[in-house]
Amino acid sequence: MGILHVLVFIVFIFFSAILVVAVVFAEEIKSAKEKDPSSKGYLEIILLYPGLHAIIAYRMSHVLWKAKLTFLARALSQLARFLTGVEIHPGAEIGKGFFIDHGMGVVIGETSIIGDNVTLFQGVTLGGTGKETGKRHPTLGDNIVVGAGAKVLGNIQVGSNSYVGANAVVVRGVPENTTVVGVPGHVTKQDGKRIDLMMDHVHISDPIMQHLRDIVERLKILESKDKEGQL
Repeated sequence: MGILHVLVFIVFIFFSAILVVAVVFAEEIKSAKEKDPSSKGYLEIILLYPGLHAIIAYRMSHVLWKAKLTFLARALSQLARFLTGVEIHPGAEIGKGFFIDHGMGVVIGETSIIGDNVTLFQGVTLGGTGKETGKRHPTLGDNIVVGAGAKVLGNIQVGSNSYVGANAVVVRGVPENTTVVGVPGHVTKQDGKRIDLMMDHVHISDPIMQHLRDIVERLKILESKDKEGQL
């Protein structure tokens, strides 16, 4: 077999692999295209997005995990961690349309359960809270966004259509259709409306800051009355 034949064979394998990924991971690729305004096309996502590569490795390692080939499953997940910076335990259960933006530092624990159309930003941890056994990691519903650096810890549930703000630390359950911000996480109702899937991290309601503003306004009123001799 000549060099030309070898090159043709390599090119054929390369494009066949791309086609297989495009078909099998169509939901994840579509999700990345819709949620990342910087994406230039599907080929770029397939070749250059470490979040997608981490998901591909997870899907394969999860099959091995289910087949009781736990050592091979963990070995593949650790290789993916080294290559992508994303650590997904092969025992986790993840739905379709999953998107990891940037990805570096994301950790997903063994008993985590993630629904459909969930987005995680860099530095997110879905972890445990100690040495407890059994179900010890979070359960996330559908259509959830978890902002950069957020930590969701323990066997808790985050309801569908919710948003976890950047750097929040969530250790208690979260109802559906809510936003969680702060350390520890504080829940802000959103009147039952679906979250903004455009992921506008700037305009997030912060209940703690709102309380502080209310206190400041109250102090101004009291100071004004004191100056006027009304107190």
